[in-house]
Amino acid sequence: MVPQPRALPKSIDLAIAGAGPQALTLVTHLLQKRKRLRGRFIVFDPSGDWLQRWHSQFAAAEIAHLRSPAVHHPDPNPHALRTFAEQRPQELFPPYDLPSTSLFWEFCQDVIRCWQLQNLVYPALVREIEPLTHRGRQRFCLWLSTGESILARRVVLAIAGGKAQIPAWVDQIRGPYPSHALLHSEKIDLRTINPAGEKILIVGSGLTSGHLAIGAIKRGAQVILMARRKFYSKLFDAEPGWLGPKYLKGFAAEPNWEKRWQLIQNARNGGSLTPPVLAHLRRLEKEGQLIFYEHCQITGVQWQDNHWQVSCNYAGIHDCVAHLDINRLWLCTGSTINVDQWSLLAGIRSTQPIPTVNGLPVLNHDLSWAGSNLHILGGAAALQLGPVARNLAGGRMAGDRLVSALMKT
Repeated sequence: MVPQPRALPKSIDLAIAGAGPQALTLVTHLLQKRKRLRGRFIVFDPSGDWLQRWHSQFAAAEIAHLRSPAVHHPDPNPHALRTFAEQRPQELFPPYDLPSTSLFWEFCQDVIRCWQLQNLVYPALVREIEPLTHRGRQRFCLWLSTGESILARRVVLAIAGGKAQIPAWVDQIRGPYPSHALLHSEKIDLRTINPAGEKILIVGSGLTSGHLAIGAIKRGAQVILMARRKFYSKLFDAEPGWLGPKYLKGFAAEPNWEKRWQLIQNARNGGSLTPPVLAHLRRLEKEGQLIFYEHCQITGVQWQDNHWQVSCNYAGIHDCVAHLDINRLWLCTGSTINVDQWSLLAGIRSTQPIPTVNGLPVLNHDLSWAGSNLHILGGAAALQLGPVARNLAGGRMAGDRLVSALMKT
């Protein structure tokens, strides 16, 4: 049951858009430093509750455990999750105590209860942030999906904000086809499908493709995994050195924002699988339930006779899968962040434009939009925080910077 939020006030000191893990991290860290801030902020999320999008995504892809170690979580005490798991050690997976999805979810619910955050999420989407001058001071008017509005002195965006990357060949498909036959991973829910006896072509080399492949095979499908690169494994999205001064010192000292952007790309290095998932997929390959196509790209597809006819180029061999009747195409091609396309920022982009690098904003050290009390968390803050900005560890880094800034203003 979704808790009932308090009534929407006319104005608030701090408005937070988004109720995911990063927003929860910020709120707990703020209250740890300034208990008196309770009642001076409100969180907006269309679900009306904490972590609902996160929970839905993990459940839809049947992700058994997190990729982040147990020290990364929303509570200010880094040992809190391990303490919570003392009676459930089997739910901390090697090699670095990776918490099971259910353990992490239940821990976060406990954090929400302990910090008394149950009624802080107002069920609305922030559609537009309008910068205003109110009695000689800067304010923001937040226009909500409910038709309501609220005046805020400070705003924090803790939204994912990514747009699904769709390959160019999708726009070239001629004629109609069933909606379920071609889906981006964001739209796939393994719990709602029955692909038994079907052939599914999954495009992409990241962890999502691995989870979906395993889930589809478990349901009786035969899977082809295709990527324009080699499938490879690594434990984390980026090397652990990006969590501390080993790499971040040099990153912070780099004055060229374009070079910072390139460092981020190099560190994340596209999609990767964890060693256990890749090992699982290789076993399925040996059992004949899975085929890998590496260094291969689709050049075109056509829906005919109730299946996909796929053309591609595999190691110089044209149409290597043309003989296969593909029932479903799943695109695990990730998402991109481009704040220049965020409609809710149209007003501040117009009145207070700042530089961007390939869609990422050049923020101040405290993650603020220059000249304003608007702060941005998550992947959009990567030029300041580095390649782990979108992860749980990045949420803690962002929280440290924002707490200091928000307590000063």
